[in-house]
Amino acid sequence: MPEIKSPKKKILVVDDEPMVCEAIGMLLKFDGHEVVAASHGQEALALFERDRFDLVITDYHMPGMRGDELTLALKALLPGQPVIMITAYAEMLKTSAVPLMGVDQLINKPFQLQELRDAIQKLLPVDQTL
Repeated sequence: MPEIKSPKKKILVVDDEPMVCEAIGMLLKFDGHEVVAASHGQEALALFERDRFDLVITDYHMPGMRGDELTLALKALLPGQPVIMITAYAEMLKTSAVPLMGVDQLINKPFQLQELRDAIQKLLPVDQTL
């Protein structure tokens, strides 16, 4: 039976609500990931330009730069960058005539921890070795 390895991932969490960043960060750290938080899109872009992340998790509605605008900016810098958007507007955005360009997974707030784990697993599958 193959041994499943789950290497630690470096994840950038972007949300203008500090409590949300902190809560998501604690959940991810509990699973062994390294987490860096940003409170808005411009801060996230500055962090992204200095460092690389395995995954970016962003809110949609933030002052100055929405999550979809951040996603497009990130994908312009690194087209393959996986992005998960967690938002209270998920259902509205899913049915909108304007698609969310570049967003790889959309999760509705409030969410269950397993939803986030499943989305991360889908975008960053674990390595399997014999």
